[in-house]
Amino acid sequence: MRNRIFRILRSMFLVGCTCVLTGCHGREGMEAFVIPEEFDQTKDYEITFWAKNDTNKTQTDIYEQAIAGFEKLYPNISVNLRLYTDYGRIYNDVITNIATDTTPNVCITYPDHIATYLTGANQVVPLEALFTDAKYGLGGTEVRFDAPAQDEIIPQFLEECAFGGHYYAVPYMRSTEACYINKTYVEELGYQLPESLTWDFVWEVSEAAMEKDKDGNFILNGQNVMIPFIYKSTDNMMIQMLRQKDAGYSTESGEMLLFNDTTKELLMTIAAHADSRAFSTFKISSYPANFLNAGQCVFAIDSTAGATWMGTDAPLSDISEDKVVEFETEVMPIPQFDTARPQMISQGPSVCIFNKRDTQEVLASWLFVQYLLTNEVQIAYAQTEGYVPVTLKAQESPAYQDYLSRCGEDNNMYYDIKIKASQLLLNNVGNTFVTPVFNGSASLRDASGQMIENTVKSVRRGELVDEDYMDKLYSDMASLYRLDQSGLQNVAHSAEKAALGKLPLTARILLAALAIAWAIMIVYVVMGKIRKRQYDK
Repeated sequence: MRNRIFRILRSMFLVGCTCVLTGCHGREGMEAFVIPEEFDQTKDYEITFWAKNDTNKTQTDIYEQAIAGFEKLYPNISVNLRLYTDYGRIYNDVITNIATDTTPNVCITYPDHIATYLTGANQVVPLEALFTDAKYGLGGTEVRFDAPAQDEIIPQFLEECAFGGHYYAVPYMRSTEACYINKTYVEELGYQLPESLTWDFVWEVSEAAMEKDKDGNFILNGQNVMIPFIYKSTDNMMIQMLRQKDAGYSTESGEMLLFNDTTKELLMTIAAHADSRAFSTFKISSYPANFLNAGQCVFAIDSTAGATWMGTDAPLSDISEDKVVEFETEVMPIPQFDTARPQMISQGPSVCIFNKRDTQEVLASWLFVQYLLTNEVQIAYAQTEGYVPVTLKAQESPAYQDYLSRCGEDNNMYYDIKIKASQLLLNNVGNTFVTPVFNGSASLRDASGQMIENTVKSVRRGELVDEDYMDKLYSDMASLYRLDQSGLQNVAHSAEKAALGKLPLTARILLAALAIAWAIMIVYVVMGKIRKRQYDK
């Protein structure tokens, strides 16, 4: 009887192991993608497309129009659109879905995020073979629309998608950061905008704007609220400052150099202006555009993709009309330490393709990605914000050139601030840069911005920001984002651990059953030995 029960329990264990391995198979068993010789048009394919959209309904319409146009050309491919409000949520959902083999087919994302997705073997499809495939590659003979050739994609933008020896994405749109300036206030303070902004100029004017009258209101705007300088993305702020200073941030091999003396000096300067309340951040105060449009800010730094929120006549302004102040808006590149060598970050969404067991499904996804690079989609989307198309084909087209030439004709399609923001990037592509991409680069980016946020918050709380504070801040950031030497392996495996924590429900139930089965087996063996001893006595 005892042997029979043992055999039953052992069988339960083996069956459970088999089921758990099957449940996890989506993570472990993916084969490298191989391009099919022909696209099978006799089968129907359903692909999912995860994209990011804020509150710009026009962008949603463009996605939907692109899908409709593509499905008309390929009736056997259906594209399901899922919209997210920010890239962080897309990133988190992809990490979760890698564990269950339920990733989307096509995903708008950033290279830093893709580097983490790659911890799952063959999860993201390398694209260089697809680029050059004679039939289905960029501009291939069997592609049913006018897709760009590889050499028609802006080289700097395409190279941003290359890391680890492969191209893992194609650029979709590109932007940079701009400084949106209340020129009226600058001149009222007795200053003239220079040809190129410097950090010293911005800090000086910001401090001058803090003067109050005897009633406690700010002399510049007559209000009781004034934050002269607000920065939307503090990670970009730190990264660009370090780049302009030729200071360390990270290397191509993944070495993390953020915690250096230059970083400390920059944080001390930021702390001084946070102490006077001349400087704040989006996370602490809210959107720069809201303060700018209400006459409560002089310098608002945000993405060129946020241009339609900026200025007196901004079509997407988030504040009520009675709060808007009339002023002249100037759009300039971000402040520099050395105006002879301007440095600004290149950013904007890219598109990657996730591997699937059906290679035909992957090929269908690639055809859709190519469609997103057509002039029709590129120009339409670029016209919604201060983005620029990623292809020379679109940028040099008569339609896009006509769009740029009509700057200021109205406050919607041809809103001058939006087109000036786009032109800013077009004029400075050669001055843009990107940070190295590796598994952990997303965490490093987060840490760079969080150091500014923590420093500003500490100053506002009246804490002493000195050498000891900085040493502790470095230690806290390294620990929080697992950037310390002892935690680098944790960074490398963070996505894998997250995935293990998100096993399919069936796998979790089976694991629980296995644990119970093992417990019963152990108890059974122990009780058997006790009975045997009692019998021997």
